[in-house]
Amino acid sequence: MTRSRALSALFACLALTGGNASAQQPIPIDLLARTPEIQSVSMSTDGRNLVGLVSAPGSNHRDTALATWNLDDPDSGPTITPSGDRMKFVAADAMKADRVLVIGRQEWTGQLAGCGEGRRSGATRTFVTKAYLTDTSHSNFSEAFADNTRRIGVSEDMQRCLEIGGTASLVNRLPLDPDNVIVMQVNALTLSGNYYLYNLRTGETSLLLRAGGRSSPGLFNPRDGSLLTRTQLEPIGPGEYEQRILIYNPETGQFDTHDNLTRRLSERHTVEIVGMDESTGNFHVLTDLFSDKVQAWVYDPVRRKFEDEPLVAHPEYSISSLIIGTRPSNFNQILGFTVDGPQRQSVYVDPQMGAIHESLRQAYPDQNVVISDYNDDLSRVLFTTQSHRYPPAYHLLLDRERVMTVGTQRPQINPEDIGEQRWITYSARDGVTIPAILDLPADWKEGDAPLPAIIHPHGGPWARDYAGWDGSGWVPFLTSRGFAVLRHQYRGSAGFGRDLWLAGDAEWGQKMQDDKDDGAAWMVEQGIADPDRLAIFGYSYGGFAAAAAAVRPDSPYKCAISGAPVTDLARLSTSWSDNRLQRILQGVTVAGMDPLRHADRANIPVLLYVGDRDVRTPALHARNFYNAIRGHVPARFELIADMPHSLPWYYGHHEQTLSLIEEFLNGECGLASR
Repeated sequence: MTRSRALSALFACLALTGGNASAQQPIPIDLLARTPEIQSVSMSTDGRNLVGLVSAPGSNHRDTALATWNLDDPDSGPTITPSGDRMKFVAADAMKADRVLVIGRQEWTGQLAGCGEGRRSGATRTFVTKAYLTDTSHSNFSEAFADNTRRIGVSEDMQRCLEIGGTASLVNRLPLDPDNVIVMQVNALTLSGNYYLYNLRTGETSLLLRAGGRSSPGLFNPRDGSLLTRTQLEPIGPGEYEQRILIYNPETGQFDTHDNLTRRLSERHTVEIVGMDESTGNFHVLTDLFSDKVQAWVYDPVRRKFEDEPLVAHPEYSISSLIIGTRPSNFNQILGFTVDGPQRQSVYVDPQMGAIHESLRQAYPDQNVVISDYNDDLSRVLFTTQSHRYPPAYHLLLDRERVMTVGTQRPQINPEDIGEQRWITYSARDGVTIPAILDLPADWKEGDAPLPAIIHPHGGPWARDYAGWDGSGWVPFLTSRGFAVLRHQYRGSAGFGRDLWLAGDAEWGQKMQDDKDDGAAWMVEQGIADPDRLAIFGYSYGGFAAAAAAVRPDSPYKCAISGAPVTDLARLSTSWSDNRLQRILQGVTVAGMDPLRHADRANIPVLLYVGDRDVRTPALHARNFYNAIRGHVPARFELIADMPHSLPWYYGHHEQTLSLIEEFLNGECGLASR
């Protein structure tokens, strides 16, 4: 699990080398299906402990285990506890007070009427996810933060719903407090959230505030846990709400509404208060009120006014976060910011952190370096590295002299099997500029024969793709088999400015779909893609896009692969989300061409697959579409046992779905490359 290497003053001598295997070998499905060797790594706030999930010893890379390292003796290796037979560890987090938070998940089957996302679809198969606290020696596991007392007047059905949906969550770590964190517990009678100061050592709680109705807390003071801002949602007309931001006034002891921070929900502006300058009382706000992209601004709550110029802005991309100090020596200071470009790129303005970050970037050229945790004197710095060729790896910089590589997610992957990745833009048919990520096979170069190609739309659609390693494994799976892959950030994608985001409203299967077809045409024009060997493959919203492509006239694709799709927009509109804000915001934008209503127009072979524990896009969508098109085109439907909608998936899920994709591309689709 560990290896050590010496560093020069600038760490420039640190080199990463790949294997010597042929660059033309398809990556075996087994290597992409395996449980990562290590994941979910973090360091405690005091720098004493490291926590992560590892591939469980003896499980043949099929299962996870909790691992903790004592950083006073990091070379001694970790303490490891495998997942249970039913409850599987899916995430972990180092806390403080020698406590560890670990998330477990297990299958649950039963009636879900009234419970969670599956309540409207009649689903009976889902997962229960629970948070547990343990110590660094793993001597005891107890449910984290939950109030398990039986409430008078709460039905058994409601108790079950709360158990399935979860009753508690971590809200704020309070990094300077050695014992306490802020947690939220769901009140079983009112279903509102109560916020508590929770002592990690004793389990004792003290109430901070009761939220309820349309009110929710915003920014907590990370020094003492006091509430600084809150948000109020108010109806102002039929189907219209106003989101009001209130700021605590220390002179009156009341929360005042700030009209210039208040916006209609339908406008979909970003207005997020992310920090406070303790010396001035001014707030740091991430917002797109003054630009198409999100910028960082300083807001004076006394004058109720933004400064004249942004604190941080980028000419092309949004600012996704401010990097704020969490240790005593730099507490609440702005150390840098994150640019939401092709990859999230950290930029440090603090000289000390900036020097360390730049040295690590030089030591790991052509990889994205992210400093994730550190102790107060910077003698222990946890950082990650990754690129589209190198899966994420976790490292410790010790005493600013030595790097210990804790582990790599997929060390068996040969980077020489991964080709080139480019960030490109192209023009849609109406002139809109569409950004995209283009991935190419390792042995292809300009002037070579055009390639079979996959148009690969992301889910959401209010989401986006990032350059770098593809955690799903789909992109390296395809490129190592000779396919070019285009991941376009079509209109309706979030993260590329408000204009592109809003342009997707009510354009499902229409202009959003044109963007995908125009990306395929661009690949052909560039000599990258063979027009006779194009396919579309997407998952979730991307699955909808693949289904839509199958029924559009003059399809450029030879086949479509639709994973966990929505195919019936009318039905989706009645069961969009368990989150009220999402229903209000996104539900009204889900409109356009409905694939199920046009199933008789299907004109290319289609593979549909979905997990039988998927309550977000339940199997009825894929199954009904399959039944409607199978008399018109070659079609295949597969229900994947025990697979949920979202990652993490288990070994069998990856193995079965990747095998299905490979068989379909080589078979019904006829696009075999290697």
